Amino acid sequence: MSSAEAKPELQQWRVTEPFLHLHCGLGEGPYYEAATHSLRFVDIKKKRVHIVDLSNPNPESAVETIQLDTPVTVTADIEGVDPRDRIVIGAKYGIAALDRHTGKYEYIARFSADADNERLRSNDGAVDPHGRFWLGTMTDIGLDLQPEGSVFLFDGTRTARSMRHPVTIPNSVGWSPDGRTLYFTHSTERTIFGFDYDPDTGDVANERVFYVHDGPGEPDGFRVDVDGNLWQAVYGESRVLKISKEGKLVGEITLPTKNVTCTQFVGTELFITTAGMQEGEGTEEEVELSGALFRVDVGVKGLDPFLFKLSKVVDPES
Repeated sequence: MSSAEAKPELQQWRVTEPFLHLHCGLGEGPYYEAATHSLRFVDIKKKRVHIVDLSNPNPESAVETIQLDTPVTVTADIEGVDPRDRIVIGAKYGIAALDRHTGKYEYIARFSADADNERLRSNDGAVDPHGRFWLGTMTDIGLDLQPEGSVFLFDGTRTARSMRHPVTIPNSVGWSPDGRTLYFTHSTERTIFGFDYDPDTGDVANERVFYVHDGPGEPDGFRVDVDGNLWQAVYGESRVLKISKEGKLVGEITLPTKNVTCTQFVGTELFITTAGMQEGEGTEEEVELSGALFRVDVGVKGLDPFLFKLSKVVDPES
């Protein structure tokens, strides 16, 4: 249940109940699967991909779950491939193609051409207008967090190129409606960076600070709407920020649990993932509703995701 509340200087929405509660350890990576009108999202800690059929009025009974043996952090559709058959995922050592029927995955490309770094795992990322996959790495769960990660660019072949190093918690990557600006959230710096993105070559230049978060929490995942606003989840603050294309805070969504992780548009509805909390880390309600999936109508549509272009040299089926 949600309601929009009028406030001239700042748009406000309040969400009070979950859309779906699977008690995720670390819910993340929501992605709209248009071919099936489904929402995919992951549980990084429990190594699961969830797919919920949004056409079903009872979402609890419309969930497909794929259990993996690797942390899965983000998903995307592959150009020319039915997502009911295969999708691309961010996994422990790189990007992989996941067979939806068998639950098996095969690496397309790894972060390292040499030995895998056991301290690291993938985190958030997205496909760019050229069909390439941007994906960050960070210290794996349970290890001491260090600035040892990178942001990699995968072009559909077996190679990965490091675009930024070092980073601590690299998060969402997204693009402006005209495709000329790339946004990147570095959570531990509490900063969203902007870059010039060349729509012809895909080259990136002119790094600058787009938005600096002022608060106890850290900006996590975001999506961009058709008007160019960023809808930025804030981990630890029970809210999602609406940030204008000028980098100004213009709205916020408040939620009943603290650890808000990412957002995804389905029409004008914004779906919001969250992470679990332990007893004593918040109020009884905050803990009980942690790890749930929420939904609120914000009155604007989001940009469609780009499709990953998988080289036929790597994957003849693509």
